[in-house]
Amino acid sequence: MSTLANQLASAEREEVARAIRLLLARPLLTEAADPTGFDLVRRRRDPLARWFDYTCGWNLVVEPRRGYARLTKVRVNPDGSRPARRARSGRAPFDRRRYVLLCVTAAELLSMPMTTIGMLADRVVQAMAADRALAGFDPVRRPERMAFVDVLKLLESYDVLRVVDGTTETYVDSAEAKVLYRVDNTLLMRLPAAPVGASRLAVPPEEVPARFEELLADLVRERRYGGASADDTHAETAATTDAQRNLRLRHSVLRRLFDDPVLYRADLAEDELAYVTSLTGRQILRRSVEQAGFLLEERAEGFLLVDPDAIATDVRFPDDTSTARVAALLLLAPLCATPAGLLPEQLAEAGAELLRRFPGWAKAYQSEEGPVRLADDAVRILLDVGLAARARDRVVARPAAYRYRLTETTGPAPRNDPPAVTTAGSAGEGDKQ
Repeated sequence: MSTLANQLASAEREEVARAIRLLLARPLLTEAADPTGFDLVRRRRDPLARWFDYTCGWNLVVEPRRGYARLTKVRVNPDGSRPARRARSGRAPFDRRRYVLLCVTAAELLSMPMTTIGMLADRVVQAMAADRALAGFDPVRRPERMAFVDVLKLLESYDVLRVVDGTTETYVDSAEAKVLYRVDNTLLMRLPAAPVGASRLAVPPEEVPARFEELLADLVRERRYGGASADDTHAETAATTDAQRNLRLRHSVLRRLFDDPVLYRADLAEDELAYVTSLTGRQILRRSVEQAGFLLEERAEGFLLVDPDAIATDVRFPDDTSTARVAALLLLAPLCATPAGLLPEQLAEAGAELLRRFPGWAKAYQSEEGPVRLADDAVRILLDVGLAARARDRVVARPAAYRYRLTETTGPAPRNDPPAVTTAGSAGEGDKQ
């Protein structure tokens, strides 16, 4: 092979690796949001689609003319660590009300290529009034308008809604606000990632709370792995071949490895652990990691991927961009020093100690319940990035937490500044893919 051909092949490998990590962080990539990234994915869409299909069993759709790429990331065990977030209010997670409004609003938008905020609100009012399982939507109330605006801003961030005239936020102050939208119905239909449509699992509303976990499992059950599925009328007769079993094992292990900050052996099922430690499984794992441009760290406790360029990172740790994230790092010291874990009251005391040490820091937590809230928020971050776990009534440090060591804490010079912290450890080791 000529030198030029080698250079071209190397450039393609590097571009594919970069595009893989880009899509892992942003499964919905639009040309409007990232023209350079979208152009890269557009040019390398064929090898990208093959890699995601073989490695994770995820489908990649690239629409060059419509300006978006959608990677449908399916998880066998969905969790709440990546909630939809509000564009306002410190990017707080969506609550139940906002998720309901999101679903109803999306359903109403399917038949509306153009709409105004008032017309859409009226459609949502009518739709929710017609469903006895839903609480009515009342745009006269400011909290309801705020929730509706959070939903619309989320859809704007997905490029499903494009503002033609006006500003969405003005609806918070007045239900008479004038905002005109263009709707991308095709992109809207690409948003759901579940392989089974929710409408195919229709059950009486009163049964949903009791059967929620069952219904959630049915939404993400994939027929290609064999066994019973939501469509099987004779589930007991469904069979799984060796090829289907191996396919399921490969996808289940690699999905978690490429989508989580760390993969612990203790969290794998017996057959998954056998697969990833087999000769074939290890070869596939290492080859896939190399093709995606990650560095693989393998320990007795599990596996960790490091992105040297931080392209795939959607949540950083350590990170000093918020009070709770700084507190999460500071809490690792007492957690790691107590292998048995800390009780809620011990965590609250640790939070109180942080507030005493840095009296000008964490203004939002300077209240009677502040230490408890600070500890709760910090623990939630540690749980999300795989550095802590709950064991009955305690929070315990997981093996990856011991990679961090606080080497310096500097009290604030101006009393309003947060404490400056320095850690020892590998760069990017806490990144969440």
